[in-house]
Amino acid sequence: MKLVAKTLYGLEEVLVRELEGLGVSKINRVNRAVEFEGDIEMIYRTNFSLRTALSILKPVAQFNIGSSKDLYNRSKKIKWDDIMDVSQTFSIIPVVHSNIFNHTGYAGLVLKDAIADYFRFKYNSRPSVDTVNPDIVFNLRVSESSVTVSVDSSVVPLFKRGYRRESAKAPMNEVLAAGIILLSGWDGKNTIFDPMCGSGTIPIEAALIAKNIPPGKYRNFFGFMNWRDFDNEVFSRVKMTELSKKGYLAPYIRCSDRSHEAIRNARLNIRNAGFAGTIHTDVDDFFKSESSGKEFTIIMNPPYGERLKENDMASFYSNIGERLKHGYSGSTAWIISSNFEAIKSIGLKPSRKYILFNGALESRLLKFDLYSGSRKIKP
Repeated sequence: MKLVAKTLYGLEEVLVRELEGLGVSKINRVNRAVEFEGDIEMIYRTNFSLRTALSILKPVAQFNIGSSKDLYNRSKKIKWDDIMDVSQTFSIIPVVHSNIFNHTGYAGLVLKDAIADYFRFKYNSRPSVDTVNPDIVFNLRVSESSVTVSVDSSVVPLFKRGYRRESAKAPMNEVLAAGIILLSGWDGKNTIFDPMCGSGTIPIEAALIAKNIPPGKYRNFFGFMNWRDFDNEVFSRVKMTELSKKGYLAPYIRCSDRSHEAIRNARLNIRNAGFAGTIHTDVDDFFKSESSGKEFTIIMNPPYGERLKENDMASFYSNIGERLKHGYSGSTAWIISSNFEAIKSIGLKPSRKYILFNGALESRLLKFDLYSGSRKIKP
């Protein structure tokens, strides 16, 4: 089957590498998604194991239209009862870029009517729409005259791992956190350190990666479980295989925050994820800290100004740069921020840049190589 894994902008190549690691072939990278081929077992495996996917879509129909009536007529011909039962609820997520429709929601209503009328004609009954907790979710994509109708095999977005119990004021998306760690190239062999850890998302995702634990471990529901052809025996086999994979033996993961409340929340989430003995936490002010000669991979998600109010963001980011330069020589730092002016105040030259999105905010992920003295004398 042709399948689609959706992801965040900037993480497409990371997702490609993940899919290759699962043995997937015929991969095609597109904007915010990766197309690939696989069977029903691969649908289960990708949902359970991918760290940088938001959802896995299974296209059920592709066709061209010239009007809204065409959308209705072509959609009504789809064998919807192969996918769902008349007693199940459904919802539609429309993504429309077409002059045929003046309103995105209208295209979704046309598809809804086609599904309802299909069942009414064949069974004299129709399934109900539930936009809050549907059994089945359909994705409708209209690009000018081209239409793709897909069924969402995840339903609950895959960034909702299931281990988070407490949140900071602006928690990082788990998919973004995992993507940043994978982009950094951290291999679990040196200390990874998040000095502004909030509710602990980055260190928890680092532990999952280091120990090769699939993020689906904590979830008890995926959308495909409501499909008519769901095979629990195959899914159980997938889980057993993925959970048996081995990772690094003893990664050293450290996180801190100057907020007692943040560390309390982080510790609750870390304990819930099963990493109380793996991730080291403490209340600490990063601006008074140092590496004590150790080389760290630092990943930091500092306040932006957009999400948390700071009186002087330029000064705040300047202090980050000073502390990195004087307290963490020999380490590598990765900083994500959407405050592009404040980033300039760090005062260090990044060796690598990525464009990512943290929620709706366009952000920059910057890599800083922290040398002692002149870069020229670095062996």
